[in-house]
Amino acid sequence: MDRVMRLAIGSVVVALFVMALKVVAWQITGSLALMSDALESLVNLATALAVIVALKVAKRPADDNHPFGHHKAEFFSAVLEGVLIVLAALFILREAWDGLVAPRAMDAPMLGLAISAGAGAINGVWAVLLIRQGRRHRSPALVADGKHLMTDVVSSVGVLAGVGLAVVTGWWVLDPVMAVLVAFNILWAGWGVIRGSLSGLMDEAVSDDEQATIRAVIEEAGREGAALEAHDLRTRHAGPVTFIEFHLVVPGDTTVEAAHVICDRIEAALCDALPDARVTIHVEPEHKAKESGQLDLGRAPAGH
Repeated sequence: MDRVMRLAIGSVVVALFVMALKVVAWQITGSLALMSDALESLVNLATALAVIVALKVAKRPADDNHPFGHHKAEFFSAVLEGVLIVLAALFILREAWDGLVAPRAMDAPMLGLAISAGAGAINGVWAVLLIRQGRRHRSPALVADGKHLMTDVVSSVGVLAGVGLAVVTGWWVLDPVMAVLVAFNILWAGWGVIRGSLSGLMDEAVSDDEQATIRAVIEEAGREGAALEAHDLRTRHAGPVTFIEFHLVVPGDTTVEAAHVICDRIEAALCDALPDARVTIHVEPEHKAKESGQLDLGRAPAGH
């Protein structure tokens, strides 16, 4: 079992434990805001389970029906998480409306606040770990799960502030008011997760920094051989994999074996710079050189 899967399973355990703490805090106080916070943890559990399913699917090797692999399954998981975040926010808004219409006092608020604060701290630590490890292992599902948990942490802080202020002032209407504010924050975060995942499903190009790295590697490795030019560079992400495609121009008298050696050198350099890269190179003779949009490898002739 790799580290990414262990983290995904850990998320399920953490979600169950945190949810149990928040339910206890809700039962002790009867707070509407704490109830909403506890119900949101159900979404954390559901998304953690969705991540495990997505990772299992994404690890499947390529087959006849999926020759490029199953890596995009992680993006579907991230989209699901975003949708569930939005649904949780809408549910909180509905419950908050009832509290605004008929606010009521809470029981044992300080104990409930202490328990809820402990649950929020656990979520915060785990969220930071998931985001860091997800980026390190290039797992959009883990990153999305971590960002989702971070919205839960923000929600918990808002809930604690609202409940605490309500206890101090006796204005019990602050309880549902804070729940409304937190719900809008969750809605915004959910949209961010959905938008980021859709970019992967739509084969959006890699970031500008990665593009610059790819171009620099191609230029450096290409100059070491007889290559003249590279053009029509295309990139995309699918889970942890970066797909890179481009055309490589070589002298017309270059043998197949020599061209293959050049391609192998460039591909190896790209894989060193970007682990899990999948490189496709289309070799062309020099009369296919272009005047624009190319990577000049130092010996490109004028375009034809």
